[in-house]
Formats: sequence, structure tokens, C-alpha cells
Amino acid sequence: MVNIGEKVAPFSLPATGDKTLSLEDFEGKNLIIYFYPKDNTPGCTLEGQNFRDCYQDFVKSGTAILGVSRDGLKAHENFKAKQEFPFDLLSDADEALCKQFDVIHEKNMYGRKVMGIVRSTFLIDDKGVLQKEWRKVRVKGHVEEVLEAVNSL
Repeated sequence: MVNIGEKVAPFSLPATGDKTLSLEDFEGKNLIIYFYPKDNTPGCTLEGQNFRDCYQDFVKSGTAILGVSRDGLKAHENFKAKQEFPFDLLSDADEALCKQFDVIHEKNMYGRKVMGIVRSTFLIDDKGVLQKEWRKVRVKGHVEEVLEAVNSL
């Protein structure tokens, strides 16, 4: 598990656009990685739209954005196209990155206990060091808070 103030371990995952993206691809830029439970669900859609709508503000501050869930690439491609996301989505089907950031926890879904992604966002600086984390994210106002943190780096 990664802690604030520590370098993030290298990772490489399949991404939208028929790419494989690694942490080293973002060297020299700040990076926002946001984990969300599932493509095309109301909260996940709204969160992605909020990052999309503020995308140019993140770019101006030298920051890239990646969305991550356990969904496959086909679902990601459809979600990204439908919502016109200008950033890539990573498929973490084997949960390696989810485990590295400790975002898989027991959740209560309609009275049943299931293991799932807890909505979380991480800010990694241009040297690959974790600077800030948001766990158990509430979507409303979240992206603005993340942008504020990026601008204070």
C-alpha cells in the first residue's frame, strides 16, 4: 500500500485507445488517479463528467487524469465515448492497482455484503510521490477540491 509522502510503485495497465499506460508515462506531470466502482452508473458518470468539465483547468496546471475501475476495456471505451471524456480509463480487472492503493473494501449492496471499489482519488506529484488522497468520496464538490489541491502544489 502507498502512503502520503512516498513514491508510488510502478504500474502498467491496459487503457482506452488501445494503449497500455504506466506511471512513468506521466513523469514530469502531476497525476490524478480516481478509482470508481462501475462504468455507466449514476455516481460514476457524474464524477467522470465533473473531471471532464474541469479537464482544461487540470491541463493548465500540468496535471493528467486517469479513471480506474475493474470494468473491461470494451465497457470503458463505450463509457468514455458516450461521456466524451478527454482522459483515459484504465482497466484493473486483476485489481493490482486497486490493491496498491487499498481501495477494495467490503460494501453493503442492497443488504448483501460484497467486495468493491470504494470511490477514492489520489494526487501524485511530478516526481511520482503521493501528495494527497481522498477516500470514501462524495461526488458533489469533489473535483473542485481536487483542483484546489493541485493548484496549491
